[in-house]
Amino acid sequence: MAKELKKTDVVLVGMGWTGGILAAELSKKGYKVVGLERGANRTLADFQMMHDELRFAHRFEMMQDLSQETITFRNNMKMRALPMRQYGSFLLGNNVGGAGTHWNGQTFRFLPYDFEIYTKTVERYGKSKIPEDMTLQDWGITYEEFEKYYDMFEKTIGVSGDETPLGAPRSNPFPTPPMKKTPALELFFEAAKKLNLHPYMMPSANLSENYTNPDNISRPACQYCGFCERFGCEYAAKADPLNTVIPVALNTGNFELRTHANVVKILHQDGKAVGVKYIDTITREEYIQPAEVVGITSYALNNVRLLLISKMGKPYDPNTGTGVVGKNYCYQTFGASAQGFFENKQFNLYAGAGALGACLDDFNGDNFDHSDLNFLHGANISITQTGRRPIANNATPPGTPSWGAEFKKQSIKYANSVLSVGAQGASLPYRHHYLDLDPTYKDAFGLPLLRITFDFEEQDRQLVAYLGEQTEKIMKEMGADIIQAGKTLGPYNIVPYQSTHNTGGAIMGSSPETSVLNNYLQMWDFENVFIPGASAFPHNSGYNPTDTVGALAYRAAEGIDLYLQKGGLLV
Repeated sequence: MAKELKKTDVVLVGMGWTGGILAAELSKKGYKVVGLERGANRTLADFQMMHDELRFAHRFEMMQDLSQETITFRNNMKMRALPMRQYGSFLLGNNVGGAGTHWNGQTFRFLPYDFEIYTKTVERYGKSKIPEDMTLQDWGITYEEFEKYYDMFEKTIGVSGDETPLGAPRSNPFPTPPMKKTPALELFFEAAKKLNLHPYMMPSANLSENYTNPDNISRPACQYCGFCERFGCEYAAKADPLNTVIPVALNTGNFELRTHANVVKILHQDGKAVGVKYIDTITREEYIQPAEVVGITSYALNNVRLLLISKMGKPYDPNTGTGVVGKNYCYQTFGASAQGFFENKQFNLYAGAGALGACLDDFNGDNFDHSDLNFLHGANISITQTGRRPIANNATPPGTPSWGAEFKKQSIKYANSVLSVGAQGASLPYRHHYLDLDPTYKDAFGLPLLRITFDFEEQDRQLVAYLGEQTEKIMKEMGADIIQAGKTLGPYNIVPYQSTHNTGGAIMGSSPETSVLNNYLQMWDFENVFIPGASAFPHNSGYNPTDTVGALAYRAAEGIDLYLQKGGLLV
């Protein structure tokens, strides 16, 4: 029998970026907030001297235990889905801070085009430009309405950057200046400008200088140690929920953080949530936490799984195209790249940071004419200097044996003489790409695993071929002696690692017939449930999702405050 606890104003399921932002904003307003996190807590002390590449980058110390819970995957509905038993395509965090503790810090705004992608595409090219089985739709909010929430998040985390020539317009400058422009990045800048492109320094949540945010949280500048992705930052220079928003919530006295609390179900009756049921993963005791509002604030995939397990919202049916929960799963389209080997140039590639880079948007969104192209959207093209680490960096020219004396010789020769220019492409939704519950496989608590049905489409292959040409042109202009270009894309596979940018499944929009959420991230069917996060994206852009995830959380915090004041669906 589960023990029922005292009712609270708001309960949050997951304490990453979205949970941390909601906790901070709502507790500052005087609401009582309980945050439930199934992983352990972490502090800055846990990240001291964390430069153990084997332990954290390859043995995934900070990630979810796949023997306890994983996902299943298939390319199409005719295949049997199989569990992901080893980490490959994406990395699922498992501690307070979530994926926000082990991210790189690349902090891009989506383009105005993204928020009205269906309308703007039809206006410029006509409906026939959209493939029949592509379920493209607007977000239910314009960039102009949404911009202030980007501004809030970027000031909280202290984003470092400069002018983005073809990017989204800004009401305010970046909070801190751009990061250092290294010789490798300077080479990219020079080459891009010679090609009449518009390069700029990558927006970064790795601080370029000491910074104090509007909540009076002070953090130091980045040391360029090269241990960002898959690691916590020992300096707190890389923004994460643990060093920005969660301390603010705790300091109010209105927020209670409970760790090792695995939520297994949202409880509801008569069209409203009444609380959540969770299991203490240490003692295996069960608890019910009643609440006036439930915020589902875990990782994108887990948000959708919890809705399906709790029987909230109509599950998506790819055969009929009806239903909404699980609809419009999207990923990210990689494969377009150019790797350059330099005979007479050396770069200090072992120094770096997760978001130290240069990029351009000439081929992103609808910044270029798609009339004669067989794809929509595009990609941010970039070069990054994230810091090579000793174990997994042995780039060698094409034709080099994969082991032995020649491999060692070439690895040493090019250790600091290999640069890569890559394109991070948009992923657009298709009718047969979706999330549902696996009928066979279960987790350690006997609950069904989430199943992903997804593959790359002709849209993605055409995008990669076109963008591969652009990255190759840039690398040639940079002066590489040997170039290995990526211009083709095979079927999607869960291995190897590509990105943790899973999106969709509980999408926002302007109608309950086509979306789970309204533009306050409030469920149409359950007015006291709010679900910010990448699960709300109707498609994925040619950028990293975190800036948009953070902005959505600020929008949802505003919505929850309005709801607690007056109730009902917000408009």
